[in-house]
Amino acid sequence: MSALQIKKGSTKHSAYNLRPNFSDVEERHTLAVIVDNEAGVLARVIGLFSGRGYNIESLTVAEIDHAGHLSRITIVTTGTPQVIEQIKAQLGRIVPVHDVHDLTVEGAAVERELALFKVEGTGDKRVEALRLADIFRANVVDSTLSSFVFEITGAPEKIDAFAELMRPLGLLEVARTGVAALSRGGAV
Repeated sequence: MSALQIKKGSTKHSAYNLRPNFSDVEERHTLAVIVDNEAGVLARVIGLFSGRGYNIESLTVAEIDHAGHLSRITIVTTGTPQVIEQIKAQLGRIVPVHDVHDLTVEGAAVERELALFKVEGTGDKRVEALRLADIFRANVVDSTLSSFVFEITGAPEKIDAFAELMRPLGLLEVARTGVAALSRGGAV
């Protein structure tokens, strides 16, 4: 015992905390990264993920300020809390990166995705596909005698659910944009 009568590692505030406090639970996080809109920035950000074996579930990139030459990269990734913190810290060290926001922990956020579905169908399957599209508020953007192309926007879970229902009806092809997200309210 020390002069203060405190055992080593006895509190979480000890300089000698020997208790492991790592979580092995994987979490899904949405990161918004504001970067300079210049050649090679996206490659550097993606290189950070691939070089360390981190997974990217969704990636969207677009210019947000033409005059200021800024782009926004929205990345959906999974990892333990320690891995997510490491990703954010390493992203912040890349020179053309201005801001890194973890929308998952900063409060409520709005996430949307756009998808196009090509569904083959005639007869009853065609009628059922149109009925389900109406329920999911999907728009028909192309139609032939043997197929439809539906456009749907919503949360990624909604897109997944629509895909599962269209599979037995003749789903041929899917194109998805990836998640676009913004925090709710006045805060960034």
